[in-house]
Amino acid sequence: MRQPRELKPGATYHVTATINKFDNIFDPDDIKDMFLRVINEANIKYKFELSNFCIVRNHIEFILKPLKESLSKIMQWILSVFAMRYNHKHEINGHVWYDRFKSRIIETEEEIEASFKLISQRPVEEKLAKKASEYEYCGISLIIKGIFDLIKKPPKNLLELAFNY
Repeated sequence: MRQPRELKPGATYHVTATINKFDNIFDPDDIKDMFLRVINEANIKYKFELSNFCIVRNHIEFILKPLKESLSKIMQWILSVFAMRYNHKHEINGHVWYDRFKSRIIETEEEIEASFKLISQRPVEEKLAKKASEYEYCGISLIIKGIFDLIKKPPKNLLELAFNY
């Protein structure tokens, strides 16, 4: 029996979701763009703060803080709407996501910084860019450009850290 998800009102979470069979469905930019549109729509519908994110070949990672609805409701909507649109676009049926999304409550400033660094390093680790700031589908790229419509502007310590990527 699976463990119940740990949820805490007002908490910030490090969230990951992996594509079924670890397929690299996010390789084409139009699929990553589709996913970003779904995130934007979800934020209009459910209201949350996205502090950092990265979309790589076969998974996504977020630092997300729900403001009204539960994390589960937000992520269920994001993942299911994306799956429906992806399947429709490719005229296929079946699971897009490997399993339930994973989440971990981030409770301290040190944990937020560690998650921020971990997510920020993904584009380089996945060999998608030499510097994370060069990879368009991560929060670092938006922070460096000063674009804060999808993600919230980070506090000074994380903003300074962002310029190292």
